[in-house]
Amino acid sequence: MALQFERAEFDARRDRLMIEMAEKKLDALLLFAQESMYWLTGYDTFGFCFFQCLVVKADGSMTLLTRSADLRQARNTSIIENIVLWIDRDGANPAVDLRKLLDDLDLLGCSIGVEYDTHGLTGYNCHRLDEQLLTFAQISDASGIVNRLRLFKSPAEIAKVKKAAALADDAFDAALPLIRQGGDEGAILAAMQGAIFAGGGDYPANEFIIGSGPDALLCRYKAGRRKLTKNDQMTLEWAGVFHHYHAVMMRTVLVGRATRRHQELFETAREALLAVEKAMIPGKTFGDVFDAHARVLEEHGLTRHRLNACGYSLGARFTPSWMDMPMFYSGNSEPIQPDMTLFAHMVIMDSESETAMTLGRTYLTTEDEPKPLSRHDLDLIVQ
Repeated sequence: MALQFERAEFDARRDRLMIEMAEKKLDALLLFAQESMYWLTGYDTFGFCFFQCLVVKADGSMTLLTRSADLRQARNTSIIENIVLWIDRDGANPAVDLRKLLDDLDLLGCSIGVEYDTHGLTGYNCHRLDEQLLTFAQISDASGIVNRLRLFKSPAEIAKVKKAAALADDAFDAALPLIRQGGDEGAILAAMQGAIFAGGGDYPANEFIIGSGPDALLCRYKAGRRKLTKNDQMTLEWAGVFHHYHAVMMRTVLVGRATRRHQELFETAREALLAVEKAMIPGKTFGDVFDAHARVLEEHGLTRHRLNACGYSLGARFTPSWMDMPMFYSGNSEPIQPDMTLFAHMVIMDSESETAMTLGRTYLTTEDEPKPLSRHDLDLIVQ
C-alpha cells in the first residue's frame, strides 16, 4: 500500500473519531467528503465525482462503497479492507446499494450520522440517499465531525504542511524573474507549477489565481492569458501542495513603478496582516482575527474595498477548492488553538482606480504567536 502516513497515525485518528461518535451516540457515520476518507484511511482518489461512501461503525470498523474503477485505488492507497462495489448500469441507484450494505452491517433502525456538507454528495444523490434512509434509520446531519478533527494537525501533518510551504516559496522564486515587461502569464504559471512538481509536490485542489492589469483585481481564476506591459500589476494566489496538504500564498507584484495608490494600499495591507498575526493566538477567535483586519482597513477608509472574509483553515483538500473551514469572518466564535494551519489574506481592490493590492501567507498556530511558514518577507515587490 502507498500510505502517506504510518499505520499508527491512522489508528489514532480512528480512535479520535470513535470518541466523537460515542459522545454523539452515533452507531455509524456515512462519510462522503474525500478529505474525510483521506484523513481517516489514506484513500486517495478523484472518484468522489461519482457516488461513493465510507461507512464507519461505532466499533471502528469501516466499509467502502464505490465503483469498480476505484477498487484498486482504495486497495493501493488506503487501510480499508472491506470494499463493496455498486455496478454501473442503466438505471443504477447506488443509494439502494448503500441501504442494502447498511442492512448487512446490522444498522437497521440505528442512529446514523451523514456527512451532508461536501462536494462529494451532490444534491441529486442526497435526494436519493434520503429516500432510502429516512425510513431505514434515525438520520442526523454529522457534517462537521471529521472536519473539526482535521482542523488540528499532528506532527506528521505539520511536516507535510511545512514541505508544502517550501514548495510555495519555490514556486514564487520561479515566477519572479518572469514578472517583467513582456512577461507571459502562461509562462509564469508553467514555471510555478513546474517548480512544485519538480520538488515532489502535487496538483492543487483548485487552479492558481493569476491576473494582471485590470484582472489583478480578480480573486478567481479565469481562462485567457495576457502579457505584462511596461507599468503593470499582477496578483497571484497559489499553493504549494505536498500529499494533498496545502500552504497558500498571495501577493500583488508590480512591474515598472509603484503608484502612490499602490503604495498606500500596500502599507495598509501589511499593517492589517501584522494586526491579524497579533490576533491569531490562543484566547482569540476566528472572528477576532477578521475584526483585526477590518479595523485597520476601516481606519484607512478602505472598508468598501475589502472582502468579507480574510482567510481560512488549510489542510489536505481535494477539488474543487483548497479552502477549508473554519474561515476568518465576522462573528465566527471558533477559538484559535495551537497546531492549526491557517491562511490569512489581505485583499484590497480599488475598482475606481483599478488598483489591486494583496498580501497573504500561511501560518502555524502555537501556544503564543503564530509562525509564518514562508521564507519570503512582506516587502512590496516592484520588478
